[in-house]
Amino acid sequence: MKLYGLQKMTLLDFPGKVACTVFLGGCDFRCPFCHNFELAELKAEPLMESGEFLEFLKKRKGLLDGVAVTGGEPCLWKELPDFLREIRALGFRTKLDTNGNHPELLRKILSEGLVDYVAMDIKSSPGRYALVSGLPSMNLVPVRESIRLLLEGNTEYEFRTTVVKELHREEDFPEMGEMIRGAKRYFLQAFTDRDTVPYEGFSAPSKEEMRRYADLVRPYVQEVGLRGVE
Repeated sequence: MKLYGLQKMTLLDFPGKVACTVFLGGCDFRCPFCHNFELAELKAEPLMESGEFLEFLKKRKGLLDGVAVTGGEPCLWKELPDFLREIRALGFRTKLDTNGNHPELLRKILSEGLVDYVAMDIKSSPGRYALVSGLPSMNLVPVRESIRLLLEGNTEYEFRTTVVKELHREEDFPEMGEMIRGAKRYFLQAFTDRDTVPYEGFSAPSKEEMRRYADLVRPYVQEVGLRGVE
């Protein structure tokens, strides 16, 4: 399996762990505010093969606690379960980032205990999900099934939404809260612009708006957090 990026150490990507982050290529969404759009379209050159990464990990025993696997969309890769097994065989914890559009592979990963933590994106309210995901239309049944798997399973997880001022409306937040009703934790993270974002003109909501959005989803979930808000 080809890897398209490696952050050798992070204290942010895997809650409570010192980790590295690996980036897989390809994505079935085309979010116009994506920081990794070149990965989504596989325009970037691969950085290394998975075997080379495993050799890197062997040298990081005692220095790293875990590995965060992100993308792109990692669940596009049928080799992902084997990759996670190999990482865990070296003694590392694993975290998976996903858009939730591939519940069959997520179910396999969860049922076999191949990850310690899952972060799943909630893009927007149901009526605007395709728009914010950069698609002409989409079937939300797979996304809802992935939500159910996390809510009813035993794996630690979080749901999260990158909030973009130009794409999200106040009325979207109660609907997103309803989608994940009963969730343990939900993070709203303010959009940050980068030169890798494919389209211009996007910005973050104000601190006051972010706090108001958090208040709107609190009735639905156990814990709401804000990221990227000073």
